[in-house]
Amino acid sequence: MVKFDKPDVEQFFQTLTVADFTVSPDEKQLVISTNLNGHFNLWGMDLPNQFPYPLTFNNQSVDGLTYAKTGEFIVVGFDHDGDENTQIYALPPQGGKLVPLRIHKGERHLVSRISDDGKRLYYATTYGNSTYLNNYVYDLESGEEKLLVEGQEAPTYLIAVSPEEKSFVSFKQFGNTHSLAYVHLNNEKFLMTPETKDQHTVNEVVYTSESDIYFLTNYDSDLTYLAKFDLEAKTFEKILQLEKEDFTNLVFSKKDQILYIIGSYGVEDRLYAYDLKSKKLETINSPTSIIEKLIVMPSGNLYIKGRTSTRPNNIFVSKDRSTTWEELTRYRIPGVRDEELVEPAVLTYPSFDGLEIEALFFKAKEENSNGYVILWPHGGPQSLERKWFRAMFQVLLNRGYSIFAPNFRGSSNYGLKFEKMVEGDWGHGPRLDNLEGIEWMIQNGYADREKILLLGGSYGGYMALLLHGRHADYFKAVVDLFGPSNLFSFIESVPDFWKPFMDQWVGHPEKDKERLTKDSPISYLDGMTKPMLVIQGANDPRVVQKESDQIVAALKEKGREVEYIVLEDEGHGFSKKQNEIMVYRKMLEFFERYAD
Repeated sequence: MVKFDKPDVEQFFQTLTVADFTVSPDEKQLVISTNLNGHFNLWGMDLPNQFPYPLTFNNQSVDGLTYAKTGEFIVVGFDHDGDENTQIYALPPQGGKLVPLRIHKGERHLVSRISDDGKRLYYATTYGNSTYLNNYVYDLESGEEKLLVEGQEAPTYLIAVSPEEKSFVSFKQFGNTHSLAYVHLNNEKFLMTPETKDQHTVNEVVYTSESDIYFLTNYDSDLTYLAKFDLEAKTFEKILQLEKEDFTNLVFSKKDQILYIIGSYGVEDRLYAYDLKSKKLETINSPTSIIEKLIVMPSGNLYIKGRTSTRPNNIFVSKDRSTTWEELTRYRIPGVRDEELVEPAVLTYPSFDGLEIEALFFKAKEENSNGYVILWPHGGPQSLERKWFRAMFQVLLNRGYSIFAPNFRGSSNYGLKFEKMVEGDWGHGPRLDNLEGIEWMIQNGYADREKILLLGGSYGGYMALLLHGRHADYFKAVVDLFGPSNLFSFIESVPDFWKPFMDQWVGHPEKDKERLTKDSPISYLDGMTKPMLVIQGANDPRVVQKESDQIVAALKEKGREVEYIVLEDEGHGFSKKQNEIMVYRKMLEFFERYAD
């Protein structure tokens, strides 16, 4: 009888994923951005066949992927090694050479829409207006370009165009919790929500006709709901709100006159269909716990990119309005059955001031467990940890480490008030929420006080550094993935179009000097006594290399144990499989060195 070994960590390293997708108008071709060859490239699949073939060979991540409605070409944005300076290209359906459409080295371009006849490209760019952005319509035949909106006051993006291109909607982002939308018609613009001094957001705008505009907003509400702006009457109307539910995405089916809405409160998504004729809302079936992209085709067919806690992103199609779903891609952890993976438990605990915090706890299987718990403060900070697949988590779980991931104050998907709690308070409330979570885990038997490790990325990396500096006794070892170390230098170095909202989001270097000093990890070098591993992408535009360089240098000067890895061809994350594998290996070796 042949016996096979249990899956080892190498299999988890090899997990692949789908980053983005688009579908040809006739639904005969699926185009996916995937790291099938170890780098992200575009691959095609001729439906109903499901064997992929390469379309590009430039080994770069995609930011924006859209099929022209004529079916003649694909519009795609590529950056370079994680620098996030996206350039826009056209690609023939069969693949091959990329045709540059809007290229300015060192600048960022964002596709807003391609006209239905495939002749005009609407897009936003930092070129000529690096702080607030400019928005253009570019004629693909004549090469002529027209400025539609010059960004002022706040970064401005064109987010929707009417079916006949008679009007469009622009979006001013004053921050993650404050944005306004305007309809532009005949050289006039109209605010889509009523005038108010209270901050709120508008997003996910869709035209259902030349005059009817549906969108999601939390105007005069803590939770986001469905609203409508009548362009003829210039009126705002609240259409639909659910109790304890944030609507996050909105897609229109012209054929069925249905608005598909993705809603969530916390760690899972739900999918709804709102019938514009009957005015009824129906909860419909979703193939995944997290929905990251939804496309509705002219036929009414639905395509979803989504993931679960134990399965990476895949593409699904439903041809019967979600009654059944067919999986078009089938990415899994190679050679590992679902039952060998770990689903998280959802926990809640009271923080230092009584605020209820929701958290995920991934408990390593008994036969693997080494008794250690890793605290994972998520990135953002106005994001959250969800029931979504992270190869890194399953790698660690396979080696016996359990993972505790709290959605501390400031996390999204719990309402506007909760999300705003981190603004101007990066280092106090969220830090104490994490500490209270650790104590709650210890008191309730989930964690051993002597067996706690710390790992975070981006804002989570910042929090890992801050917790290490102020509360080192809790942790045996610390890993920081591209985390800010000094809030003053972080504020100075972020991309220009982030700077208008840094005062509200993080703080003002002069007015808030005392607090920013107190909340900067680099203020607590003396407290950073535990072994550290620091990872940084050299091309990171969000948390620049200086943030890691300065704290590593300062700690080494004090004789502290710090291992530092700079990835020369990465930005704010991993776009190349060999880099991801190398970092995970280093992380495992590091933790195992200090987990006795």
